[in-house]
Amino acid sequence: MESYINLLGVILTLLVAIEHIGICCLEMFASPEKQAKAFDMDVNFTKQKAARIALANQGIYNGMLGVILIVAFLLFKAAILVQVWILILSLIVIVAAYGGFTATKKIFLLQMLPALVAIILLLI
Repeated sequence: MESYINLLGVILTLLVAIEHIGICCLEMFASPEKQAKAFDMDVNFTKQKAARIALANQGIYNGMLGVILIVAFLLFKAAILVQVWILILSLIVIVAAYGGFTATKKIFLLQMLPALVAIILLLI
């Protein structure tokens, strides 16, 4: 049973990584209309040059979080991997909490909850 829970933690962590790479693509490359819908923003705001630059900058951070989760999987094994993942996932939880309070409540469900559940599964 414990190995199944651990496997679920690994799978969920890798899904969190893929999610953050997807968020990166939305923030960096999506149309202003898609960005406005995805992030609960006014489309006139997302069309502004400064907003596009800010979203792209934020996208790089999200993308790197996803990439580093995957790279850690390739570089580290067993207990070290779990410790590295828990650190990165904890950072995602903190950043998502901030985003949930300041940007849109969807972030609590879409970013914070999966990372938090992954942490719990990895700790079991």
